[in-house]
Amino acid sequence: MSLQVKLQTASSEYQKLQADLSNAVEARQRLDAQLSENELVKKEFAQLAPDNIVYKQIGPVLVKQDQAEAKSNVETRLEFIRGEIKRVETQLQDIQSKSESKKNELVEIQAALQQAAQQTLPPGAPLPSLGT
Repeated sequence: MSLQVKLQTASSEYQKLQADLSNAVEARQRLDAQLSENELVKKEFAQLAPDNIVYKQIGPVLVKQDQAEAKSNVETRLEFIRGEIKRVETQLQDIQSKSESKKNELVEIQAALQQAAQQTLPPGAPLPSLGT
């Protein structure tokens, strides 16, 4: 495989990794927003008196819900969100590691291409641009 083909392949793989990284960052931000929202609900529930009535919105309708059940649902949701945040954090670290590795590979290929170009050019001729 020629150096130019290796460069193009590595470049497209690097771009895919960058897109994956962007998607993972967006997912992490969504999870942070959900976590904040559910923690706020949990704080509101902590201020309720036992005789307060809790309603749950289902479509356009408010339905009476047991307070203990509502609190339990929020706790379960918080645990799930925290687990997802850990999963996405691991995914982010993995993608960043792969991205850094691919970036180093690109630099090595570019250096090899420049070295090959220098060996084939007559002395004093300018180096061609690699287009990256």
